[in-house]
Amino acid sequence: MKHSLQNQLSRILSVAIVAAGLLAGALSFWMAYGEAQEFQDDTLRQIAAMASKGLLQGSDPASSKLQYPNIDPEVRVVVMTLPPDGKAAAWLPHNLKPGFQTLHKPDGDWRVFVRMKNGAGAAVAQATEARNEIAINSALRTLLPLLLLLPLLVWLAVRIVRKELYPVRALAQTLDAQPAGDPAQLPEAGCPDEIIPFIRSINQLLERTRLLMADQRRFIADAAHELRTPLTALSLQAQNLAKVASTEEMRERVAPLKEGIERSRRLTEQLLSHARNQVGTPDLQGVDVAKLLRQLIAECIPLAEAKHIDVGMEGDEGMTLDSDPQMLLLVLRNALENALRYTPEHGEVTLRYRIEGTDAVIEVADSGPGIPAGDRERVFDPFYRIAGSGGTGSGLGLAIARDAATRLGGSVSLHQREQGDGLVFRYRQPA
Repeated sequence: MKHSLQNQLSRILSVAIVAAGLLAGALSFWMAYGEAQEFQDDTLRQIAAMASKGLLQGSDPASSKLQYPNIDPEVRVVVMTLPPDGKAAAWLPHNLKPGFQTLHKPDGDWRVFVRMKNGAGAAVAQATEARNEIAINSALRTLLPLLLLLPLLVWLAVRIVRKELYPVRALAQTLDAQPAGDPAQLPEAGCPDEIIPFIRSINQLLERTRLLMADQRRFIADAAHELRTPLTALSLQAQNLAKVASTEEMRERVAPLKEGIERSRRLTEQLLSHARNQVGTPDLQGVDVAKLLRQLIAECIPLAEAKHIDVGMEGDEGMTLDSDPQMLLLVLRNALENALRYTPEHGEVTLRYRIEGTDAVIEVADSGPGIPAGDRERVFDPFYRIAGSGGTGSGLGLAIARDAATRLGGSVSLHQREQGDGLVFRYRQPA
């Protein structure tokens, strides 16, 4: 289901405005209604005071109900005199106490105010129905502006939310218009402060994507260049092979052709491994390091025996590491093959593993010529080879090892051997 932040904010604000408006309207109606009732009570007091002082002139004072011309007939106010002898009109009950009373009559309820002074006084009565009607009408007049204002407030809330969220839609349109091959940074100007951290995160992601795409383009260009040379050589060797006149000469030319095919095969495998590492997901599991290193040594024994290189292993049995066995094997295989390739005959290569603090460390130490300190970081770049190093490598092994190590959450580095000439390849990962 789609989830619209704009619609949700609009609904929440609208409901809040309507609820607050209704609550405010109810309070306003209740307060206005009470004030109207109090105002009418004050009116009854004033009329009673005027009547007790003889300031009101009407019909016969002995009448039980005296209507006065200066009172609105719709209000239904009745003024009655209370003589000193205490004989009130038959309409009133006997022994009325001063103050406000509520009388229940056949024609409805009445609100009565009795004022006594020197044994005589006046009673002023008003129909409750008329009082309530006046109070309700007065309260409704105070409520009407608020009820008319609620739709306007809801409309304003929707408009404000839409306007404030416009920068988000504008950024989305800007991002959609970005070219896939060269994404640009999103602008921060004019954006709300709450969105700027999100924009910066997107810009950092775009920058990483741009760098990754640049690395891939450079890698593809380098790979095309590296493949072009051996393929051209193979083509020429194949053409020369067709021109041989004797079997002996053919054998001489087949040998370099096989070597060229082997180099091309190895380069292709490394290119595929490099591409696979960039898109694969590590399958983490408990790895027995000693068992993995024995497997690795068994794979490389033919190369070691061909050069009479002594391959050894040092470490504590039972050491395990949470890693992807195939990806970890790829890292160490590249390191071991490089060590065997560049170590001279009758040299030695040692695989060491240990726990240092919270990290697991696996090393491949050789007795070869080593690498100058200034080149130890550059050799991790794809297709980079040290001038005059010899060998038949493509310069991809260490680049593949570093990519795989990074995906495993570890790191690789090169160091000078502690004793004598040689190099130490070190893989470090949280244990």
